[in-house]
Amino acid sequence: MSSNLSCGIVGLPNVGKSTLFNALTRKGIPSENYPFCTIDPNVGIVTVYDSRLQALSDLSHSKKLIYATVSFVDIAGLVKGASQGEGLGNQFLSHIRETDAIAQVVRCFEDEQVIHVAGRIDPLDDIEVITLELILADLQMAENSFQKIEKQLKSKKELQPAATFLQKAKAHLDQSLPMRACPLTEEEKEIASKYPFLTLKKVLYIANVAETDLPSMENPLVERVRAYAEKEGSSVVPICARLEEELSQLSEEEAKEYLETLGLQETGLNRLIKAAFDLLGLITFLTTGEIETRAWTIRKGMSAAEAAGKIHTDIEKGFIRAEVVSYEDMIRYKGRVGAREAGKARSEGRDYIVQDGDVILFFHN
Repeated sequence: MSSNLSCGIVGLPNVGKSTLFNALTRKGIPSENYPFCTIDPNVGIVTVYDSRLQALSDLSHSKKLIYATVSFVDIAGLVKGASQGEGLGNQFLSHIRETDAIAQVVRCFEDEQVIHVAGRIDPLDDIEVITLELILADLQMAENSFQKIEKQLKSKKELQPAATFLQKAKAHLDQSLPMRACPLTEEEKEIASKYPFLTLKKVLYIANVAETDLPSMENPLVERVRAYAEKEGSSVVPICARLEEELSQLSEEEAKEYLETLGLQETGLNRLIKAAFDLLGLITFLTTGEIETRAWTIRKGMSAAEAAGKIHTDIEKGFIRAEVVSYEDMIRYKGRVGAREAGKARSEGRDYIVQDGDVILFFHN
């Protein structure tokens, strides 16, 4: 399992969602200028490019490199009334439920050639249309779950905390507020995690800008999205989907040169992946040897034993110790042997908290 990060890409029709998805995954899904050209959720697996792998591989003479990956799920055009079955209705809800985070593409460009579903450009209105659909879907789910529990309460008193929580959630959602804005106790968070609330997921807003906004990618519409996101603790990544589409058709070298001529350091895809990792509190640890050099994605705060379990459950079960060298020290002392001689290889127990860029060798029974 190389990664556990999946992002559901949502957005109203004609905001540039399919164009961006094509660019991210080079999949060539039709992005015609009309709603619903993306009917089934298309899943694109994207490699998380990390220059540290090549450097470690050069030291270890690895036969292959395995990068971390991110799955992007393109969720069919959402419209007003989707939670009531409008447009593609509830199909899209089940696809969002399975993702770790929601990346919402909002249109921050003017273009008379591209029709907007509401007939005008207002990114905050777009955000609210989609958020409301997710809130309504959550409300329905909370009501159904509460009704089920209510019938069992007489004989099963242990269900009372869940019933109380669901009533609180319903009252909150009834005010058209997402669950991520609901103050929850630790016990309530524990209960909430057992229910598939869509509005508890972290959100990343992708502000789709015009090519005329390069290289700064700022404009008054983006500023409004930033102010909105800040209030709810979400992140914003401005991207020019048109540019990403052009870049996706170039070789790595050509893309790099093209970016430089535009005054840009990196692709929107790279910025998007970094923002998604930050948002979900993910980090990467590395393993390297003759067979392969590999990046592993884990949540911040994971112990060495849990990280070992990412590689194989047997390694976690039989964990003896982890030999940890920071990536910088691996490079500085030209590998693990040099790092050991310099006293830079640490022996850590199962409770050690893994840091981003740790190069780990696990010892196990």
